[in-house]
Amino acid sequence: MAFRKKADHILALDPDILVIPECECVDKLKLSFETKKPNSVLWFGKNQNKGLGIFSYGNTKLKLLKTHNAELRMIIPISVKNEQYQFTLYAVWAFNPYDPDGVYVEQVWKAIHHYEKHLKTKTSMLIGDFNSNTIWDRPRREGNHSNVVKFLEERKIYSSYHLHHKQLQGKEEHPTLYMYRHQDKRYHIDYCFISKNLADNLDSVHVGDFKTWTQYSDHVPVIVTLK
Repeated sequence: MAFRKKADHILALDPDILVIPECECVDKLKLSFETKKPNSVLWFGKNQNKGLGIFSYGNTKLKLLKTHNAELRMIIPISVKNEQYQFTLYAVWAFNPYDPDGVYVEQVWKAIHHYEKHLKTKTSMLIGDFNSNTIWDRPRREGNHSNVVKFLEERKIYSSYHLHHKQLQGKEEHPTLYMYRHQDKRYHIDYCFISKNLADNLDSVHVGDFKTWTQYSDHVPVIVTLK
């Protein structure tokens, strides 16, 4: 929350695109005069203090796609375009307390099935807070984290972190969440999945460190750079 208080620190990384879960709505997002302003902004949520914000900078433009299913509240299909590239971005905050089928990874499971045709035929990126990890799999529940990963990999969509760092799901060396900002409560729950042609141009994946970032949030940034 309170992205306005953290924006300058994030923007020092010079991003082209930001996906910010738990972000206040645009009307409350009063940035300082010195803060770099986004080219495009999309925001989704029922609570004006806590939604999903997507920002682009430079000449990158964002547009909500007509395929958006509003029932999948916080998984948003967006066209991303500039002179160098074009792809579909699915911004993710896997949290829907109103769904009796499951609040967290079940949302992603539903979304990848709903958007399956587009995932198979278009260059795609799914990025954000998935609120999931293989360590929490419920074996008898079909929509668990491992099955989400398997479904995407069968469509040649891969976790950029696991590719770049040669990690196994559930065995990640770099946490993305320090619950309650405690260093011993560390989990990897934020991901960027990318289609094979994007993966072929993967340059680096960096995960922020505890000391630098937990003064601002319990999550640390996942920074994915493509050539």
